[in-house]
Amino acid sequence: MLWPGTLIGAGAGFFVASIPGAMLGALLGQALDRRLQLQTWGELRAVLGGRSALRNDELLFVLLGRLAKSNGRVMDGHILQARREMQALEMSESAKQRAIAAFNRGKSGHDPLRRYLRRLSIQPHAAEGVLRACWRMVWADGRAGMAERKLIAQWGKWLGWKSYQVQALAADYEPVKRPLPNSTQAYQDALKLLGVSADAEPAQIKRAYRRLLSRHHPDKVAGSGATASQVREATDMTRELHSAYTLVRKKRDF
Repeated sequence: MLWPGTLIGAGAGFFVASIPGAMLGALLGQALDRRLQLQTWGELRAVLGGRSALRNDELLFVLLGRLAKSNGRVMDGHILQARREMQALEMSESAKQRAIAAFNRGKSGHDPLRRYLRRLSIQPHAAEGVLRACWRMVWADGRAGMAERKLIAQWGKWLGWKSYQVQALAADYEPVKRPLPNSTQAYQDALKLLGVSADAEPAQIKRAYRRLLSRHHPDKVAGSGATASQVREATDMTRELHSAYTLVRKKRDF
């Protein structure tokens, strides 16, 4: 633990007034470290760069934003999943605006996150909730890339989890792997499932997919007091929608 403000204060104080100045500077720097919760040089650079300290609710959406952007492009499924997380947390409008800002902040990848996650590690239930939300975001587009897996593994380590424990959570959200059908009948079935015609514009197909995904998302169904069987049915439907949309996008090349 570096305590950058303390070190800077001690160095500046020594330069001005030798040992007594170093002691006074260290005390002032320590007060600054505590006030701004600084423990690393990266955190000090973040503050100097105008990035404020993260609240717990903001931390979650910074993590989700970084995951969504980790493969280079934020997909519609990522945005929908972020909205689902907001709904699950029953956020007020002002809290939602902070979450959206945090999600966009996370996409930049500039925030040092270790100290926030280490601090959260003393709250096992909250730490697990964060990791589960992260896996839900990873699988929002139906696949988990190496960059996403590495990020969650690192965050899990900072949260005090073993790597196998982190990976075990992924199984709860991983879609069933099925071969992608390519027949004409499969394409027609995919269009029917999405409720669009063969000559529908890509934007129309995308809207239909997002609307159906929102309606059948298992988190939404679970939040409405559904039974375990109904949640499983919603999960299966979500997977079918993913497959159908992927097939139509591939067939139509958009």
